[in-house]
Amino acid sequence: MAIVGAIVVPHPPLIVPDVGRGDEERIRATIDAYGTAAQELLERGPDCLVVTSPHAPMFRDGFHVTTDESLDGSMARFRAPQAHIHASCDVELAREIVRRANEAGIPCVGSERYSEDMDHGTYVPLHFVREAWRALDPAASAGADVPCPIVRIGLSGLSPQTHRALGRVIAEAADALGRKVGFVASGDLSHKLLPEGPYGFAPEGPVFDERIGEIFAAGDLDALFDFDEDFCEAAAECGLKSFQIMAGAIEGLECDIAMLSNEGPFGVGYGVATCMPIGAARSEEPAPDDVDPHIALARLSVETYVRTGRPAALPDDVPAELLDRRAGVFVSLHEHGDLRGCIGTISATTASVAEEILRNGICSCSEDPRFPPVREDELDYLDYSVDVLGDAEPIGSPDELDPHRYGVIVTKGWKRGLLLPNLDGVNTVEDQLSIAKQKAGLSPYDDDVQLERFEVVRHTRGGKPRKR
Repeated sequence: MAIVGAIVVPHPPLIVPDVGRGDEERIRATIDAYGTAAQELLERGPDCLVVTSPHAPMFRDGFHVTTDESLDGSMARFRAPQAHIHASCDVELAREIVRRANEAGIPCVGSERYSEDMDHGTYVPLHFVREAWRALDPAASAGADVPCPIVRIGLSGLSPQTHRALGRVIAEAADALGRKVGFVASGDLSHKLLPEGPYGFAPEGPVFDERIGEIFAAGDLDALFDFDEDFCEAAAECGLKSFQIMAGAIEGLECDIAMLSNEGPFGVGYGVATCMPIGAARSEEPAPDDVDPHIALARLSVETYVRTGRPAALPDDVPAELLDRRAGVFVSLHEHGDLRGCIGTISATTASVAEEILRNGICSCSEDPRFPPVREDELDYLDYSVDVLGDAEPIGSPDELDPHRYGVIVTKGWKRGLLLPNLDGVNTVEDQLSIAKQKAGLSPYDDDVQLERFEVVRHTRGGKPRKR
């Protein structure tokens, strides 16, 4: 098991007694929860700590991983130079993460490009790790500041799904090197909880903190990827992307997830949560019986064509439901959460849904004009979805559309455009029609069109079909 435990923790400098000088007692609930979380993590025996910090070097279009041999930090900038921590770094693991991330198409650089001392987003968690270690093993902790080497990783301006993908890479790298990793996701919550706080108040602030509490209380880490970017900016949140990397790192593990505290008396939100695996082995792929056959066919089609240049043969074990029906099908590919290809048919062009999937799988990976053909080294990082279209029905007005339930077909003469339902960023009928008209080669303002609507059954990787 690569990830033996993970914790979500804040990093207010005043929580360090040399800085707070008594004021830290006002966040006693956070201090107590912090100590509990750090102790639980160390009790799992990690031989390396991966710390993701919003205050480590941060780039708009890539990630920084510290590949120095050690990191030193102090609270000097917070008027406490006597508070100091020295940590050795796991250089081998750090470089393995950088290598694997770049191979996966995730831009990542080590300290050869940028280096600096320990930031407070890393220092504060290590302060509590040191205190927990001293309490657990006074003799062993007498000669060192932290119990094991660390790897420090910064955040980026890339998408939430790319942060999740980096988390997967971290777990894969740790697994490949035989590391038992304790994951520390450092990050405060909203900075706008109170008018008298250092950053003022925004109504989005308390809502953000409450929602984070609900997510960890329910153990629903997928919900960390549902936040609207503008909402997060208004809330002035700090740690969400750090938590998203962690979610990727423990993906596939059955975990006991708990929210230990969530408070913000100074106007900044401090949340502490634990995510502890309960013995399940990491699984990169769903169990065979759990893989939707539509997804299995799409993957077979894409991987066979990319590797051999030839179409895949129809397998012998295809369920009857895919052989006995004809329908239009769209196959969509995503890489690290970003669209990588999507091609489909409005109505059936082959003898069965199964053959339609095989045909459109090839088209999606090699003929989408928006993207270059998929390369073989990308195959391990693709996620698939298959939309099976229902019968289209004519409608007389846009009032009969719902972009979350119905797809739309617009037709004028020989020009025809289709847009699937429930797409990211398409929230209104106006948006839906505008995009569909553009796909048909029409002006978005052209109202002299025929409209049809349809429903789809969407199949996603390893999941059950969902009607849209």
